[in-house]
Amino acid sequence: MALRYLLDENVRGALWIAIARHNELAGNQVDARRVGDLRDLPLGSDDPDILRWCEREDRVLITFDHDTMPRFLRDHVEAGGHLPGMFVVRPRSRVRDILAWLVEAADSGDDDQWRDQVVFVP
Repeated sequence: MALRYLLDENVRGALWIAIARHNELAGNQVDARRVGDLRDLPLGSDDPDILRWCEREDRVLITFDHDTMPRFLRDHVEAGGHLPGMFVVRPRSRVRDILAWLVEAADSGDDDQWRDQVVFVP
């Protein structure tokens, strides 16, 4: 099963557009949703709520927040929660490189390899 993603509130721009364009043109669709587009996950949702939503919906979180989100993941796991994974985008990464990495990760075939981990991409 391919990974499914949730784009954090701070990832609503160019990467979302690139994913949509990719999905129009490519055969291998990227399953992504955004914070703020979902009734049960509106803009301004607290980070712990986002992590609980990702756990419940089995989605890897993609974020630019390298300061606080990894700490919230650690707290979430220490409290007994789990997450399919967290991909933190490095500053100054190119959108096409991020997209290529996400496509490859989604199709890697080993969904558990990212479980409860913070991975800096690309």
